[in-house]
Amino acid sequence: GACGADGACIAVDGGRLRVVPGIGESTVVFLHGAGSGVDTPLFDALAARLGAAGVRVARLEMPYRVAGRRAPDRPARLDAVATAAIEALGTPRPLALAGVSMGSRVAMRVAAGSGACGVLALGFPLRPPGTTANGGPKPSRQGELDGAGVPVLVVQGDRDTFGRPEPDPALDRRVHLVAGGDHSFRTRVRDGRPAGEAVAEAARIGAAFLLDRMGPSGPGRESAAG
Repeated sequence: GACGADGACIAVDGGRLRVVPGIGESTVVFLHGAGSGVDTPLFDALAARLGAAGVRVARLEMPYRVAGRRAPDRPARLDAVATAAIEALGTPRPLALAGVSMGSRVAMRVAAGSGACGVLALGFPLRPPGTTANGGPKPSRQGELDGAGVPVLVVQGDRDTFGRPEPDPALDRRVHLVAGGDHSFRTRVRDGRPAGEAVAEAARIGAAFLLDRMGPSGPGRESAAG
């Protein structure tokens, strides 16, 4: 997760923000999953589409990963670092958030307070699979999803073991299902879907939503969104 030549690095409250500048003010902050970090094929594909449209892309690596720990920081800590990262970027407008799994939960919780114009949730972990110690279902995160307060697009694999969020027009929440994808948009050979195709679909649909929410940011936007 070190910062390469393609972007600036900003230390944020124990976390690390890697920024690739755009041509305008439009900014998307990427919030990673619990175990996946900011360098995934999905984030790379999404960043390529946003970058081609002139959008500044900022990938936030949470403190526990910067420190080399496996267990995520507490939710309140994750939220505080995300908020600090947005402030470190100059509280840009328009601003949108893109989160994977755990990161999409952080995005829901901080979106309204940070002035985001939309949230892209790539695999929202609605209800963890399995049961609690006493055999009941694990608690749902529906409240976080409903409480975002901004337009939301959930892009979810239709085989996701964390459940399937429902669209809600009243809350401006849309859901796009990726055929054959699991929670990480991996596909099975037997479904006849090549590896990488589901990830590319998620990135294409997600980028189009983010660009639409943020409005025109400069030349090349139309070709990147198509």
